[in-house]
Amino acid sequence: DLDFATSLPPERTKAILAAMPNGGLYDIGEQYGTIGVIIPGPTNTDAPVTVEITTFRSEQYEPGSRHPVVAYGTSIEDDLSRRDVTVNAIAVDARDGRIIDPFYGQADLHMGLLRAVGNPDDRFAEDPLRLLRVARFVSQLGFAVEPETKAAMTRQAPTLARISRERVLAELTRLLTGDYPDAGLDILLETGLFGVAMPELAALEQDALGPAGPNREKDLWDHTRRVVAQAPPRPVVRWAALLHDAAKPLTRSADARGEVHFFGHERVGADLASRLLRRLNADNRTQAHVRRLVEMHLRPAAYDETWTDSAVRRLALEADGVMDDLLDLAAADVTSARAHKQRAAAARVQGLRDHLARLEAEQALDQLQSPLDGNQLMAMFDRKPGKWIAEIKNHLRDLVIDGDLAPGDTETATVIARELMRGTDLTSS
Repeated sequence: DLDFATSLPPERTKAILAAMPNGGLYDIGEQYGTIGVIIPGPTNTDAPVTVEITTFRSEQYEPGSRHPVVAYGTSIEDDLSRRDVTVNAIAVDARDGRIIDPFYGQADLHMGLLRAVGNPDDRFAEDPLRLLRVARFVSQLGFAVEPETKAAMTRQAPTLARISRERVLAELTRLLTGDYPDAGLDILLETGLFGVAMPELAALEQDALGPAGPNREKDLWDHTRRVVAQAPPRPVVRWAALLHDAAKPLTRSADARGEVHFFGHERVGADLASRLLRRLNADNRTQAHVRRLVEMHLRPAAYDETWTDSAVRRLALEADGVMDDLLDLAAADVTSARAHKQRAAAARVQGLRDHLARLEAEQALDQLQSPLDGNQLMAMFDRKPGKWIAEIKNHLRDLVIDGDLAPGDTETATVIARELMRGTDLTSS
């Protein structure tokens, strides 16, 4: 990922790149001083290389606006001073390999620390999306946030409301699909960004931050963050993992014996997921996919060896298009510290996987049959049952297995059957 900075104005950079042989210019943001070019790899077998070249910048922001007024800087140090965190404010001189690190980003890199460049309040006020970017870096890198930077994130959290929903959705999705999403979610919660970015989850946030007591499911937040971390890093699965129990605080009840229940939390949670993702302008497929996963997330946990084939087929039909994700979510939705519970839950999910695989294999075998059955053959040739039927059907089935005849191609199968009857002594069978 090659990003260059230069003292040349963008029009001069563009002219130089346009004169290069075999290079392909593309529009990446010329109005902000960035010119993109795709150049061939060193050999014919190497992939093309994408390069972005940006004129040194010293951005200024209009008060109350997230749109920068671009001002070209005079040095790489000017350019680096407008970066978000110090580990992103390091450059290498392409001429001699000299490292330029005016904000000691290398030291923070070695310590695994995210520190804002300069005054953290100023950095976040310039572009509040940086608040989510820091949380996303925590999720992707497993780094900690420097205390002053974290304090500024808390102070500046309300300003995130200025950022477009699409940009918020993109950053949250990157955070959820990182290698350390539980740590990223903790930063969102601790700084107040969680509720600003996702106000629909206010009840979950309050539950996580509230004091322990009889009206609080004390392990809900820990369970949620662990399920997210254990789920495969596919966006829809990670979003469903975050939302699968988010409606529990809204559906909590206690019976006469004091036992706590969350009746219907999967249905309420599905509605909540739809509202959240719709407000963030997620695409329709993502909205529908996540909603169905949340609504059905309890179903695989009910499976046992007494389920009939028809019950498994019914579940597969209801989960059409999301079954693999549903099973992965169910497998992740096991956070008990007790080993026997983990083994039992894993066995249930694996049992359901095996049952589905067996039904799919049987269905595939059923399709690898002769397109014509015995009744059709007897009607076609006006003959009584006999060995001749099995011989024709076996021949047709072999053609289907070899891929020379489609399973439902009765027209071609009829022609072949008639040729067989004419060309062999089947009529004497």
